[in-house]
Amino acid sequence: MNNQTEIQQIIKQALAEDIGPGDLTSLATVPTDHICDGRFIAKATGVVAGLEVVQLTLAAVDASIEFKPLVGDGARVEPGQTIAETYGAGQSLLQAERLALNFLQRMSGIATMTQQFVEAVSGTRAVILDTRKTVPGLRLLDKWAVQLGGGQNHRIGLYDMALIKDNHIIAAGGITQAVERVRAFDQQNRPIEVEVKNLTELAEVLPLNVDRIMLDNMSLADMRQAVATSNGRIPLEASGNVNLSTVLEIAQTGVDYISVGQLTHSVTALDISFLFE
Repeated sequence: MNNQTEIQQIIKQALAEDIGPGDLTSLATVPTDHICDGRFIAKATGVVAGLEVVQLTLAAVDASIEFKPLVGDGARVEPGQTIAETYGAGQSLLQAERLALNFLQRMSGIATMTQQFVEAVSGTRAVILDTRKTVPGLRLLDKWAVQLGGGQNHRIGLYDMALIKDNHIIAAGGITQAVERVRAFDQQNRPIEVEVKNLTELAEVLPLNVDRIMLDNMSLADMRQAVATSNGRIPLEASGNVNLSTVLEIAQTGVDYISVGQLTHSVTALDISFLFE
């Protein structure tokens, strides 16, 4: 797993938020020596994502908890299917239950929606990308879930790619000036993407040999023309108000990438329960 230390820190903060000085209900009602079997059960069809995060969450509460996944991350499950089994102290399992479910349900919801978009553009060249429209503090988990659903990650943050958008262009005095300033500033030569709104701006960007061009809220006709004009010289990314009813038409214009904010900013959690035997 990548970034395990950062993920453990996310879990630590979430546990502190939820448990605080102690789980009042469980401490009062469950004997300390009471051992329980528990099951995570799917209540809807979807793609599972986050089982490794669940395991880390359980271990953070009580290292003696046994966790046995019955499917792998990225697997498709059906209602009533047992996803994983646990065995350990009842108090510990109840303290970890809600947080483990929160991670698992959200990540599985993201993976499920991502797979729907990936399947919708099957047969085209388009790759489905996420965006930075993630829950603050949960970006690593949100973007990991996109990967498990079959999508790819756009930049992780503001530091691993330069994405020159409207306000940068205005502040720099133009597209060419903005690109020149990034190249002069960045000694690491990180990738540069430029957002364009129309074919005139596209024509200005193409000779600059950037790494990618984002077609922002363009019509299908303009996207097709952009693909023809670019002719494979620079990868093109479509962006703006993409949904499941429009994504195939966008993919059929010939763009290389389609970024979808909906994957992480409008996710519906996959319904999963945790029950003691």
